[in-house]
Parts: sequence; structure tokens; C-alpha cells
Amino acid sequence: MSTDSVVKNFDTWKSFLGDRVIQAEKMGMSDETISKLAFEIGEFLDKKVDPGNYSNRAIKELWDVGTEDEKHTIASLMVKLAKKNA
Repeated sequence: MSTDSVVKNFDTWKSFLGDRVIQAEKMGMSDETISKLAFEIGEFLDKKVDPGNYSNRAIKELWDVGTEDEKHTIASLMVKLAKKNA
């Protein structure tokens, strides 16, 4: 499955991200470290990926108007959502 197809389908993205969160936890990463990585991924996606659906577009627009702290909150919430959908 290509990265492009994972990002275009929000349910697939949540599952994909959830699997990565579970793997990170099994490797001993803390919740704080995982959230920091999610923030970095969010920054990358914001700059490099054009949202291909309404769900991703909404998240990007929230990201774009958010403060640094709010972006960290969004990243943390995405980790929780992904973990729930793993």
C-alpha cells in the first residue's frame, strides 16, 4: 500500500497510524515521545502533502490556524484516535 493511498483514505490513515503507535509503544517509546513524533509528522504533512479528502482538509485547516501548543494538542489527539482505531 502506497503512502499516498494511506493518506487519502482517513480510515486507512487512522489504522495505519494506530499500528505505528502500537509498534512504538512495544519498542518502549513514551507517550510524550510518540506525541512529539506525531507533531513532526503533522508539520511534514502540512508542508508536503495536499489533503486528498474532506477529513484531511479539515485537519490541515485546523493545523494551519493553530498555535504551536494547539498543534501539539492536535498531534496528541491524533495519536489517541489512531490508537483507538489500531
